[in-house]
Amino acid sequence: MTYTQISAGGVVYRHYEGALQIQLILDRYGKTSLPKGKMEAGETVEQTALREICEETGIVGSITSPVDIIAYKYHHPELGQVDKEVHYYLVKAEKGVLKPQVEEINGVDWFEPLTAWRKQRSNGYNNNDVILRKALTLLDISIPVDEDIQI
Repeated sequence: MTYTQISAGGVVYRHYEGALQIQLILDRYGKTSLPKGKMEAGETVEQTALREICEETGIVGSITSPVDIIAYKYHHPELGQVDKEVHYYLVKAEKGVLKPQVEEINGVDWFEPLTAWRKQRSNGYNNNDVILRKALTLLDISIPVDEDIQI
């Protein structure tokens, strides 16, 4: 029997002193990532994304657009094979102060878009490349051709 797990999260952005910034987290494994987490009973995927962003980073946001869904499989020691779906949204930061949920992540910060892209490419999970690229495209940010990924 295969178990399905749904998670949701987002690419959080803000305009600060006239400049666009992208939020990235440093997960508990030391990898650059995006805030996300498991759906709880009675939640929509959108509610899950906003709750997880707030819990992990201290930022309250609003969804401006869906980005994409990543699907993959992994082996859980008790459940066996798990089909995982992660729904990502573009989320505008509305209020709050960056405060990493230390039980879940090691850090959180804001970055200029191309710096965020370079951090993702050098220290992130490969399946998040397409998420961040699509989110930057939705924000009208072009990635230089020499830094782009092949799809």
